[in-house]
Amino acid sequence: MKKQSKGILLAAGGASLWGISGAAAQYLFSTTNISNTWLVALRLLAAGVLLTLWSAIKFPGESRQLVANKTNRRLLFLFAILGMANSQLSYFLAIKYSNAPTATVIQYLQPVFIILWLALAKHQWPRRIDCFSIAIALLGTFFLATGGRLDQLSLTPVALFWGIWCAAAAALYTLLPRPLLQRFDALIVCGLAMLISGLLLSPALVIIPAPRLNLLDWLLVAYIVIGGMMFSYTLFLQSIRYISPAATGILSAFEPLVATILAVGLLGTQLTWAAVSGSLLILFTTILQAVPFRQVARLLHLTRLK
Repeated sequence: MKKQSKGILLAAGGASLWGISGAAAQYLFSTTNISNTWLVALRLLAAGVLLTLWSAIKFPGESRQLVANKTNRRLLFLFAILGMANSQLSYFLAIKYSNAPTATVIQYLQPVFIILWLALAKHQWPRRIDCFSIAIALLGTFFLATGGRLDQLSLTPVALFWGIWCAAAAALYTLLPRPLLQRFDALIVCGLAMLISGLLLSPALVIIPAPRLNLLDWLLVAYIVIGGMMFSYTLFLQSIRYISPAATGILSAFEPLVATILAVGLLGTQLTWAAVSGSLLILFTTILQAVPFRQVARLLHLTRLK
């Protein structure tokens, strides 16, 4: 198999596993008494332990090197709390109060928050393509939230709040670990962040009564922890070795696609034309940010010169 084809399969596979995880969470929230905090605490703690052990075997000594530095520890704790735990809790709350397709799509407003933050940090206006992306994303959010009508909301205020919060948390998840990822492997950084956030949330596993689950429910919980966290992350991370980050960004659209197919086909979730249109507009924003337009323009210019 060619490297590019392998990278595409890995990226699409990882994003698809994330999408299945969202649909599994929607099913559990709608059919059981499972707590959002309990589920996230279990997910982060179990995945954190497994990934940290794996990284310790694969990169011996580097985890200790990361936590030995005071600045690194501060960044790691900020990433664990404001990035990892924040994004996981808000994502599952968005699913709980809306549905997996809507929560997954609204999460893709993340580039808007990153664009605005970088513009403020660098004290300069966003690029024209960035301004266009923001306008498209806001239009998509309008369709999702109102169903295309100004006199009503198709999402409850609580669902909209947690969806937007989830997108902001996803932006923090992307921005906060950048200095650490320049010096350490992503497996180490994310594994330790999951472990720390899981330990901080672990009291919820004792305080909150364990949910009443049948065998199928426990299998879905196991999948959310292992398939939807560990395997999805590993596959997506491996894809970067074979294809460009821009390509992986575009292929991440498989996450809401799979979540939508499962939610509509198996869980009976109904989507209006406005919800579909809004979702496509928001996903188009991700594609706009992933495509290197300057390189394409330069290539077209060189082609004309030949």
